[in-house]
Amino acid sequence: MQNNKEKKNVFEIENLSFAYDKHEVLNNLNLSFHEGIVTTMIGPNGCGKSTLLKLLYDERLVSGYAEWSGEILRGQTRMGYLPQEPSPQALGEAVRTFWSQGSALTPPEEAALLRSLSLPADLPSWDRPLGRLSGGERVKLQLARLLGEQPDLLLLDEPSNDLDLETLQFLEDFLRTWPGTVLFVSHDETLIRNTANVIVHLEALRRKTAPRATVARLPYDQYVEGRRAKFQHQAQVSRKEHAEFQKQMDRFLRIRNQVERQQATISRGDPHGGFLLKKKMHTLQAMGRRFEKEKDKLTQMPELEEAIFLRFPATASVPQGKRILDFQLPRLEAGGRLLAQDIRLTVTGPEKIGIIGPNGCGKTTLLRLLARELCPRQDLHGAYMPQDYAEVLNLAATPVDFLNHSGSRAEATRIRNYLGSLRFTTLEMEHPISQLSGGQKAKIFFLHMILEESNVLLLDEPTRNFSPLSGPVIRELLSAFGGAILSVSHDRLYLEEVCQTIYALTPQGLERVWHK
Repeated sequence: MQNNKEKKNVFEIENLSFAYDKHEVLNNLNLSFHEGIVTTMIGPNGCGKSTLLKLLYDERLVSGYAEWSGEILRGQTRMGYLPQEPSPQALGEAVRTFWSQGSALTPPEEAALLRSLSLPADLPSWDRPLGRLSGGERVKLQLARLLGEQPDLLLLDEPSNDLDLETLQFLEDFLRTWPGTVLFVSHDETLIRNTANVIVHLEALRRKTAPRATVARLPYDQYVEGRRAKFQHQAQVSRKEHAEFQKQMDRFLRIRNQVERQQATISRGDPHGGFLLKKKMHTLQAMGRRFEKEKDKLTQMPELEEAIFLRFPATASVPQGKRILDFQLPRLEAGGRLLAQDIRLTVTGPEKIGIIGPNGCGKTTLLRLLARELCPRQDLHGAYMPQDYAEVLNLAATPVDFLNHSGSRAEATRIRNYLGSLRFTTLEMEHPISQLSGGQKAKIFFLHMILEESNVLLLDEPTRNFSPLSGPVIRELLSAFGGAILSVSHDRLYLEEVCQTIYALTPQGLERVWHK
């Protein structure tokens, strides 16, 4: 890790806060960006990461929905900003038009930059629309244009989204070796672990009413381990304090109940005794008020965004040896284009299979075909989780209504309890699903599969909307799953920890590249 003290500041923010509709999302963040340092910003969806990037780049990008205060000290810093998605207008532009808008390089400098990013030398002359490029090509092109502007600071919002494994490795190498300063948002644990020097962690505590920002100038693994140790200590202290408080409270309640019984039975002929009991009750009431104040000062149990309490039931399983799938497809096509041929895939028992391949090779198309074959089966309980959740989720329904197939009050209560354990607020449970974050929609998917006791899961990038801290929980959930999984993923830790067999989709079919 580089020594931040030896690096000059290129950018600073002081006491930065912002809110959506009076709901505070960030509170008094102070942060300096040092020359040549890679900073990552993590946290659950909806905690303000993308808004913060936009605000730092140009406050006009958030003027329609966020109110902010504080100081943003840009100085002469030249910034380049990569959004999660190009604008619809940009997606419709020809590559040559998009490229010409930013680059200030000479032709030799331009050629060298394109070579360094493994982009074709003739790319600046392409008439192909930006939206027709693969995810990897689009990210590389956007990076190239930003670098052509010769920025001091790069602001990258989920640059690893939709990238194949090869392009992820390129991005990782780029972040490690680029001499400028970087602030990036990502859910990719491997990318964060291998590149970041500083962690900015945004959270929403107390039922999402209290924002917290933590700045840690150390590698990700050290931050996670230190955070875990801190939370364990806080939990231990909290349990001890609450246990001692409860002992005192129990003693207080016994005495108060005793006095109440004495007051109820004392004779009217004993006014002095009645006076003493009344005085004692006044003292006890004052003591009760003091106890209430002391309770508020007790160390609270720590909140964890990764506290996702989900488990598949034992019934959601398939026996060893059961033939799940015997799939053959002579030709895989999309949009009239041949993507692959002679595809063969056999799945037996509770196998967990990952499918990889470059962007645009047909992985999602193949998984959708497999879902069409498996989900209607009567001998299985198949469930399909697409990348585009709108394919399956009823976005107009509330989470409770979508999950409550019986319509019963008891089931609705059960579902609300589940959602509460997944950090949904009461308001979010009653919101249309369309208004929820990608991470919340993903949680609804997993809860749906659990409630339906699905024993065959077809998952397209299942971890893409979970925060890095939640990723291990999801991987553990799926590793312990007793059924079969067929998944498309570029998440390197998911492929390593969950999948037992990995196939690469090539023009010649499925090639087994790894097996436990």
